[in-house]
Amino acid sequence: MTAAPTPNRNAPLPPGGYVHREPTLLRRLLPWVVGAVVLGLLIWLGVTLNNSLNGKAKSFSIYFVERGWVRFLLFLLAASGVLALTSLLGQQIGMARTGRRISYAAVLGDQLTHLFLILVVLGAIYPLLYVLIAAFDPRNSLFAFPDFGSTNPFYKTGLLPDVSQLSLENFGKLFEGVTIPAWQLLLALISGAALAALLLSLLISRVGRDSEAQANIRAWSLRTLVAALAVLVIFMTPAQFTGGSNESKFLLSVRNTLLVSGLTGILAILLSTTAGYAMARLRFPGRFQMLLFFIFIQMFPVFLALVAVFKLLTDLGLSNTFTGLILAYSGGAIAFNTWIFKGYVESLPESLEEAAMVDGATRWQTFTRVVLPLSRGMLVFIFLNQFIGTYAEFILASILMTGVEHWTVGVMLRSFTSGQFSTKWGVFAAAATLGALPIVGLFYGFQNFFVGGAVAGGVKE
Repeated sequence: MTAAPTPNRNAPLPPGGYVHREPTLLRRLLPWVVGAVVLGLLIWLGVTLNNSLNGKAKSFSIYFVERGWVRFLLFLLAASGVLALTSLLGQQIGMARTGRRISYAAVLGDQLTHLFLILVVLGAIYPLLYVLIAAFDPRNSLFAFPDFGSTNPFYKTGLLPDVSQLSLENFGKLFEGVTIPAWQLLLALISGAALAALLLSLLISRVGRDSEAQANIRAWSLRTLVAALAVLVIFMTPAQFTGGSNESKFLLSVRNTLLVSGLTGILAILLSTTAGYAMARLRFPGRFQMLLFFIFIQMFPVFLALVAVFKLLTDLGLSNTFTGLILAYSGGAIAFNTWIFKGYVESLPESLEEAAMVDGATRWQTFTRVVLPLSRGMLVFIFLNQFIGTYAEFILASILMTGVEHWTVGVMLRSFTSGQFSTKWGVFAAAATLGALPIVGLFYGFQNFFVGGAVAGGVKE
């Protein structure tokens, strides 16, 4: 009997650089076991929900489908069966065209994954669509009214409000009593023209070939838009809003939020860039301990410091002022943004700064003329990160700011839903829709700063 040959570890590797190994039986069975467990959980959940609803009286305002969970599972099984047939057909066509063996399980897995992702996307988009439609519903209800006599399944089940009932009444309440001077109207027209030019330039660059002229148009349009909006936000006053209801002062709350968020974002850039650069490039006593302290304070939620912040601002005479709110937001932004910018600066080649200092530049000049120009994308990220966090903040603003003239968007939205018998869900949805437009515009306008190499070409000749 001869001994089995031992593998030669010094033998050359096959083309590709690795040895192909057949998957084990456990790895082959694992996807099917996971699928069976998920299917079993769905069936168990459906049976549990059905048993919990059987012993309860049906609500008069909800369209109840008998054994609806069974129909939904049958729909999933039918859709999976159709995908199984189309996957088999696609596998055969692909093998006939390419002449290579194609795994049927891989094709079917891709199709089922797409079905799952489609259901997830529909589940995520539906609430947004519902709120958008509720913004046009003058009945001031966030819940659709089922029409049991309708043949339309969406109206019959109450999944969507009746489109025939929709109007602009809720949006009109947000503009009641607003007076706009001629110069502000002119700035608004300039902003609209700049926004139109920006969108048209982006569309042309996406459809056709992007050119330097299109880039210049986008740059100047964006600068004009930001400058016009900044002037509008700074010089808009509460005296322009003469309406007697809270909803008539919603645009004032948007102005307050843009003012606070914009200044907080600028301060976050000034504080975090200087601190992050010092942490990354300078060596001084207490540097490591300060970095650990930044991590430590990030472990505690912001609302734990509400009492301390309120006491500090009251002692300084800054309570119920935008200055105090901006300082409170800026102080909380230092730690996180400093760590982000520190890591980014450490990724830049230090030879760029050394070359600048050899040419006679000071440390501050290397920071302002070398590091900051290469960090435009990171600066925009820090600004947007702080702007969005401040724009959506509610707890600190509700504690520090009193009076409808000082409210931010979050506090104003809460006022629409705080009444026990006078909840204005339609106005709330309309205000939320308008309040989200600045965030969407910021992301769409600054999306090009998030891509591209920040240090491409940044090498001294």
